[in-house]
Amino acid sequence: MNAPALIKIDLSATLEKSARTGMPVILELGCGPKKGTDETAIHLGADILDLPGVDIVADLNQGLSFLPDASIDEVHASSFFAHLDQFELLMREIVRVLKPNGLCRAYVPHFSNPYYYSDYTHRRFFGLYTFFYFVDSKRQLRRKVPTFYGPTRIHIDSIKYVFKSPFRLRKIWKRFWGALFNSSSWMQEFYEENLCHMIPCYALEVVFRPDTSTKPS
Repeated sequence: MNAPALIKIDLSATLEKSARTGMPVILELGCGPKKGTDETAIHLGADILDLPGVDIVADLNQGLSFLPDASIDEVHASSFFAHLDQFELLMREIVRVLKPNGLCRAYVPHFSNPYYYSDYTHRRFFGLYTFFYFVDSKRQLRRKVPTFYGPTRIHIDSIKYVFKSPFRLRKIWKRFWGALFNSSSWMQEFYEENLCHMIPCYALEVVFRPDTSTKPS
């Protein structure tokens, strides 16, 4: 039996404040104890653990049923999607709760990242094409991927490789690789097919929004 979400704030009042003041609502998935605190937006922290700063304690594999449709301006998911069992379900839920012009900013580990496998809590990894399975084929990269697995559709505003290292001297080379392989979509696809196992990437930064203009193809 699924456990209900523990909502530690007055969610209705929070959303009403946003509508009244025009302040954007940012939903931070898997925020841990480090939820954003800037005063220009209303930050909602959601996590499976009841930590300081977490406003909604919930198993996010079950979706975002505690939020109404088109109620969120931005969703932030930093190093979160890799821990999910129900990725497709949550993608559908993110599209549902985002406003038509809302954005999701995601940071996910790339499958070539050698450190990915050290974290036993990781459930999945990501490649350049992962999010394109939710993109209409006409808006995909040169290599096309299927879109018939589900009806969820997004528009990808940007996708970038992240190259970094905990070792100071190696960071110089990593910055060079990042600039080179992010210089065009052609270079991104060339890297993904031919070089990623020789020059491992750390992560992907993806920005997407709901796409309500297309039907599943």
